[in-house]
Amino acid sequence: MEPELNPQPPHPAELELMKVRAGMAAGLTFEQSARLQGSTVEELTADAQTLAAELNATNQAPPAPRSGGSRGPDVGSGGRGVSDGAALYRARHNLDEAGQRPAKKPIPTGNRNPFAEAGYTLER
Repeated sequence: MEPELNPQPPHPAELELMKVRAGMAAGLTFEQSARLQGSTVEELTADAQTLAAELNATNQAPPAPRSGGSRGPDVGSGGRGVSDGAALYRARHNLDEAGQRPAKKPIPTGNRNPFAEAGYTLER
């Protein structure tokens, strides 16, 4: 059987699927695959391989995002150990060696009027 000389162009949805398949096989993203040119699987595969070579694309997955966020300036690798970090925490949070806050000074309780002004006298 001879191939048709004027084959029908594929349906737009089929063409889109062929582009995505050819692009993914070549290591392209979905957006890059949408730009492929051609109307047959062979043309799209060749265009995808050419584009991937130009972009230096690989089939590797993108690197996983790192968790934890940025470290503070005091958390460097300057040779400090856990004990130094614990001492720094106690100093910043006003804690004693046992990790407790020091006892607060008692508030003087007298019969003093907190609203009294200096030099104020009451006349009768």
